[in-house]
Amino acid sequence: MRSKGKFLKTAKLIISFVLFTAAVFCVLCRLPECFGSQNPAVLAAAAFTLTDGKYKLDAEEETQTPSVQITASDETSASHSEEIAAVLPKKRDKSDYYDSFASHEGEAKYEIEERNISGDGTEVDGCYIKNKTGLNLDFESILNESLTFNVNKNVNSPQVLIYHTHTSEAYMDEDVDYFYDSFYSRTQNNDFNVVAVGDAITNVLNQKGIKTIHDKTVHDSTYNGAYDRSVQTVESDMSEYKDIKVVLDIHRDAIGTEERKTKTVFSYNGKKGAQIMILSGCDTDGERGFDNWMNNLNFALKIQHTAEKLYPGMTRPISFDYFAYNEYVCDGSLLIEVGTESNSIEEAEYTGSLLGNVLYEVLK
Repeated sequence: MRSKGKFLKTAKLIISFVLFTAAVFCVLCRLPECFGSQNPAVLAAAAFTLTDGKYKLDAEEETQTPSVQITASDETSASHSEEIAAVLPKKRDKSDYYDSFASHEGEAKYEIEERNISGDGTEVDGCYIKNKTGLNLDFESILNESLTFNVNKNVNSPQVLIYHTHTSEAYMDEDVDYFYDSFYSRTQNNDFNVVAVGDAITNVLNQKGIKTIHDKTVHDSTYNGAYDRSVQTVESDMSEYKDIKVVLDIHRDAIGTEERKTKTVFSYNGKKGAQIMILSGCDTDGERGFDNWMNNLNFALKIQHTAEKLYPGMTRPISFDYFAYNEYVCDGSLLIEVGTESNSIEEAEYTGSLLGNVLYEVLK
């Protein structure tokens, strides 16, 4: 019996030694790979995992936002796109653009003021339209009419086109209340211009099942003739994609002077966005070849009304006047200005995501 007990004790010691040796060997093999990693979480996970499952990282490292690629193919995931945008800030390249936080020694410094522009014009069920035409129209009846086109979900053929006549229109790089003389609000760096807003709209609509294409062609390398060039792009896209029903020209506004600028803002869930302004044209005498203007006005009113229901304060009054721009190409063609040159790119891009949600609710 004593010999048997001694044997079992010896066997346990041998097994314990083998297991311990194997564990040490695995750690020694793993450590060079971990220390070679640029990600401290890898090291923590491999060698210094605490008993409660948390990684022992430096305080600074614990506060960093991880780089996460978000994909959302269903409606539930897409409905939270604005929260995703708030959590995952986008890294932008300022190397060829204005930097608010760079040295501006010797430059004059000017003020940016925030405003929410609303409550001006004719009220239409809680939203407003500035009627510059002099026409006596029943805007509420126009709002309540059905759209003259249908958009279908979950089909492969694009039905929405996003483009930019003034592709180089840009925003402030940061949310600040000042700007310097060197600020110039036009760039072909798509991290800071209206293309980023178009991307945000496009992503939300595609996530929600409405097939959307975003044409990023630059039309304003020279300012004159930009609308002539952009309508050629639109007609080419519509010729290639026969099911396009909605065509949106995304711009930004500019309010203020050389020494004082205004940005238009609203807040949703504690996060600032840039207000939008829809431009809806009119052509009562047929001079502009824009016979379908009443249908476009119906679409504009629906976007305005839905935006104010979902995100109160998001819209400035619709600008309704005698112009056509490229809105004559179809009943779902509008020009929408997202913010001003002194809104931050983050505010404008956030609004783009919310506008995508609004368009989905109107079109679904």
